[in-house]
Amino acid sequence: MLRGFLAAALVATSHTLTFPSRLQSRRNTAFVTRAISSPFEGGASDEPAAPEELLGPLDLTLENVEAVLDEMRPYLISDGGNVEVQEIDGPIVRLTLVGECGTCPSSTQTMKIGLERRLKEKIPEIAEVVQAVPEGPALVTEQVDVVLDSVRPFLAVAGGTIECEDIQGLDSTQPTVVLRMEGASATLQSVKLEITQRIQRHFMSPGLRVIWE
Repeated sequence: MLRGFLAAALVATSHTLTFPSRLQSRRNTAFVTRAISSPFEGGASDEPAAPEELLGPLDLTLENVEAVLDEMRPYLISDGGNVEVQEIDGPIVRLTLVGECGTCPSSTQTMKIGLERRLKEKIPEIAEVVQAVPEGPALVTEQVDVVLDSVRPFLAVAGGTIECEDIQGLDSTQPTVVLRMEGASATLQSVKLEITQRIQRHFMSPGLRVIWE
């Protein structure tokens, strides 16, 4: 999901000719400019059109945070995700990545390289941008089986089975689900990857480890 999104981060450093769309009444209010595309650029691109750019510095307010995030949202949405402001606690902004972005293995990079960098650039009062992870189901065998039950019929066609053998490190920062799969699909990495991603999405935890016995 980073390909399109990181392109947005580069918009901030590109040199474009801009014209103000309205007069700036105060230094700390959002000021919108329209980027002028070069007539010498290539043909149509699959990337979302560059959004209107804000001129800073801006005050640390919910309205301004949302305005800066609106610059990034087209790129997140094109990858099946989005971002929401959870809270502003002093100089710390808490964001929640939702949709595909919330369970993407690159979500930390999206938060730090893209969103935090852009927000700090436009709103210097921000000290840190942190990811607020939504709470998922309890990490127990019964909930793992909810996910495994969705793939068992497909594995059974080829005579395969899958079981949750153990859940380790429940009190650690990176718990681990141990699975055992038998049958023709047991050696297919694509099948294992799909099951791993389903488990991570179910528990809303892209950092959840899945290992195979």
